[in-house]
Amino acid sequence: MTSPTPAVVRIAPSPTGDPHVGTAYMALFNWLEAHSTGGRFILRIEDTDRTRYDASSEQKIMETLGWLGLGWDEGPDKGGPAGPYRQSERTEHYRAHLEKLLASGHAYRCFCSEARLEEMRAAQKARKAAPGYDGLCRGLLPEEVEQKLAAGLAHVVRLKVPKERTIVFHDELRGEVKIEGQTIDDQVLMKSDGFPTYHLANVVDDRLMGVTKVIRAEEWIVSTPKHMLLYEAFGWPAPAWRHMPLLRNADKSKISKRKNPTSLTWYQEQGYLPEALLNFLGLMGYSSKDGQEVFSLEQMLADYDAKRLSTSGPVFDLEKLGWLNGEHTRRLTPERLTARILEHLERRVGRGLVVAGTPETDVLAWIQAHGGFTSPAVRERVRATVPLVQERMRTLMEYAGLARCFFVDSVKGYPPEDLIPKKGTLELAHQMLTTARETLAALPAWEGPGLEAALRTTAEAKGWKVGDFFTPLRVAVTGAKVSPPLFETMHLLGRETTLARLAP
Repeated sequence: MTSPTPAVVRIAPSPTGDPHVGTAYMALFNWLEAHSTGGRFILRIEDTDRTRYDASSEQKIMETLGWLGLGWDEGPDKGGPAGPYRQSERTEHYRAHLEKLLASGHAYRCFCSEARLEEMRAAQKARKAAPGYDGLCRGLLPEEVEQKLAAGLAHVVRLKVPKERTIVFHDELRGEVKIEGQTIDDQVLMKSDGFPTYHLANVVDDRLMGVTKVIRAEEWIVSTPKHMLLYEAFGWPAPAWRHMPLLRNADKSKISKRKNPTSLTWYQEQGYLPEALLNFLGLMGYSSKDGQEVFSLEQMLADYDAKRLSTSGPVFDLEKLGWLNGEHTRRLTPERLTARILEHLERRVGRGLVVAGTPETDVLAWIQAHGGFTSPAVRERVRATVPLVQERMRTLMEYAGLARCFFVDSVKGYPPEDLIPKKGTLELAHQMLTTARETLAALPAWEGPGLEAALRTTAEAKGWKVGDFFTPLRVAVTGAKVSPPLFETMHLLGRETTLARLAP
């Protein structure tokens, strides 16, 4: 079997806000392509949209991709032979290549004002015509262009699309794709502010950085003919194209923050594990050989075969992600889960996300009072509680609610009616608590199995159903109807605390 040709791939997010989950989706499949072929994975920051540029966004992009474990070989922070890796620092490349396009007649200067373009769009809309530039400046004579330049008129540079041609390219997932030139707009390549648009910068950078395969979302299929024309105009071979299916909402619309959280930062802050999120995104566009649904990044890489990529629009189902996150949570050792919980809580404190009056507040108050996140006492307490809550956790965010009873002096505050067993009364619940307290106080040793055995014997002697008897005990000891295992909780809390909580 011949070895695959090493693929040079890239992702090129724009720093215009919180990093998008779609960026992670594309980064994953580019990372897999690079690592499965022994190639290179490049991170390029496409920051030429200066009106929407967010100075903090670039750092967030790198932080969240690092959190996911999708490291890159070349990028703004690492450098590399084709740097710099921020487009705002590469403008001389674009201007030089733009001059080549102008000289060869593949591009032209457009002096249309914004007011004229607005009138054009309104007229097209009124007659229900396809939107797009009408080509007014395509026919300007060289002397007319020079006169306008001499007068200092603002202008853009547009791609001169051959309207009579059919542009054909091969997509690795979809086969041959044909798009008629008459349907393609004369795309702006350089804006009036001197910065390139995505299309010019993208093609020039991919060529100069040695990108051999472009793996991106299917929404860019309509732009690929423009890119093919640019490669042709420069006399360059085009890279291989692979357009991945878009992430979809349940109604099949493109994923958007109106219907699903799209910020990678949100998933990090809500306590999703990076390995679970990668697993989920992997399932969005790929199926493993054996149909396995729960896997690590390493397992996915070992199994990876581009022939099993899907073209169907995957539904971004938060319930499925929650299930996967729970599966990955249960795979962690208690020591590793302890570390993850503390890292998560510390991150939320650092970002000012903690809401007063929540279980998280109570847990953090105990941590602060006992030496902070690096204290051995804190780590040991969390480590001791993890086996009792791990099976019930789906996200790290849920830890505080499940484990709160181990970090507060009192769990009072629950509705009294929560104590009432099925078909019972509050008076019966109080009688059960008193009886249980007397039984436990008389025990010579305090250990889980002994606690349970003694209380079961008591229930039988009193003629109470065990489930009914344990209901008020659970609420009184933990403060909640849904809690960690009752007897393990009692054992960890100790005799004094447990008996105090069972008192009327």
